[in-house]
Amino acid sequence: MIPFSSLTPVFIAVICICLALLWNHQRKTKGENKIKTEERISSRPWADEDLRDETELAGDQSAGDIQEEDLEVQHVPYSSPRYSEDEMIRRANEFYQLMNARRSIRFISEEMVPREVIDSVIRTAGTAPSGAHTEPWTFVVVQDTETKHQIRAIIEEEEEINYKKRMGKKWVSDLKQLRTNWIKDYIDTAPYLILVFKQIYGIVPTGKKTHYYNEISVSISCGILLAALQNAGLVTVTTTPLNCGPRVRVILGRPANEKLLLLLPVGYPAKEATVPDLKRKPLDEIMVFV
Repeated sequence: MIPFSSLTPVFIAVICICLALLWNHQRKTKGENKIKTEERISSRPWADEDLRDETELAGDQSAGDIQEEDLEVQHVPYSSPRYSEDEMIRRANEFYQLMNARRSIRFISEEMVPREVIDSVIRTAGTAPSGAHTEPWTFVVVQDTETKHQIRAIIEEEEEINYKKRMGKKWVSDLKQLRTNWIKDYIDTAPYLILVFKQIYGIVPTGKKTHYYNEISVSISCGILLAALQNAGLVTVTTTPLNCGPRVRVILGRPANEKLLLLLPVGYPAKEATVPDLKRKPLDEIMVFV
């Protein structure tokens, strides 16, 4: 019989080999999982590469060397109109009725809209709140016929790929009831296109300025813009030009810190305009009162 003392080194060697194999297996598995995760993330059909950035949170330096301005903001007194309860209810209901009539319109007239109206609705959008009051938005208004047509060509090219390859079958199926596809006639016919860019960081004399929660801030501004257009009697349809941002940005001569978030064709509804007979969710399905 082999003494136990003589087997101990053998056991130790076997254990070491087993641990080494286990470690290599775990490392390989971890690496494979990482690759699979990266592949899964990169293959998401709805991800717009141009909108990917990591500048949403305070303290992130991914936009480069951020230089902050040390400015002291003076505070001034504030007051707002105080309405009676009846007046408040009336105003709230009237505004609801106005906005409840808003629809996404894909048939837009070529009839020209006064430039002053466009200036006012964008000025209104600029009243939106923003992270640390950075106002991280740029509204590019396009009236030029050739520029609009160039933008349409880019968007239709990418949208056809979206419908045929990037978007899932369920997504495409859900869009059928809306009778929408990659053909965007309204980009040519609308008298104006409003392209909304989010500034992932600002440009200041000392360098770059952090724009906190820029996408949320710009999204709020877009909501106010839609309300302003509705109030002015104009129509639009929210268009998210997936994977079109870089090329459109070049056409419009916009800097690299601006990323295309939304495109709005703006005008009067065409005489033949139609909309799907859709219903909105009732209040008890969208509000929880605690």
